Amino acid sequence: MEDFNTGSIVALALEYGLPILKAIIAYIIGAWLIKRFIKLARKVMTKRDYELTLQKFLVNILTWGAWILLILAIIGILGVPTAGFAAVLGGMALAIGLALQGSLSNFAGGVLLLLFKPFKVGDVVEAQGITGTISEIDILQTKVITFERKLAIIPNGPLLNGNIINHDGTGILRCQASIGVSYDADIPKVKEALMNLCKSHPLVLEDPAPLIQVAENADSSININVRPYTLSNDVWTVYWYLQENFKPTLDAIGVEIPYPHQVEIHKEA
Repeated sequence: MEDFNTGSIVALALEYGLPILKAIIAYIIGAWLIKRFIKLARKVMTKRDYELTLQKFLVNILTWGAWILLILAIIGILGVPTAGFAAVLGGMALAIGLALQGSLSNFAGGVLLLLFKPFKVGDVVEAQGITGTISEIDILQTKVITFERKLAIIPNGPLLNGNIINHDGTGILRCQASIGVSYDADIPKVKEALMNLCKSHPLVLEDPAPLIQVAENADSSININVRPYTLSNDVWTVYWYLQENFKPTLDAIGVEIPYPHQVEIHKEA
């Protein structure tokens, strides 16, 4: 009887104890490998200058994925069939994907925006009919502060699939202004005065040089485009400077800016 009990215990130990021991060893080694893998992934993402939001998200995905694989492997070592677990996980993933189809599109857009960086926080962009400064880039949406100080929230899916104009992409912008002068004006003299006006502002760049061009011979004026280049953050400062100084500059050379005149007609009795 004693031999039978001893043999049964040994048999049970070999049957159940060995898989459990293997599972424990697999857990210890797997946990260590996951820790090393995540550390390496963080290092690579930091070296490649991934956005912090994207880093956190990818690390979470990699961590959860690695632990799920480790748990499935441990369950398999214990002799439990893993096909059922895989089917359940697949079904859950399909159901979640169908329920969150729009959100997944935004999610994918957010990952690609953070990965390829068509813009960054602080850039002035035009997208989806909105112009403003990027204030925050999340996984699902991007927040933009418009020039009217309104908060615009744009889903990342449509944002990525639409046209994006990044005004800060090169760091330099062309300031667009125009002024109309009389048909009696000496155009070369006007262009010289406007060029000197542009160069008088310290924020206007010498290279590329300002452009002064006759744009249109309109009904009552000759319209001239004044286009100096400046750093992205200074474009509005230069624009308002030009608008304020157009009239004094033209007055100084005796050139009139056309405007509607009212003529009073006196009828003879």
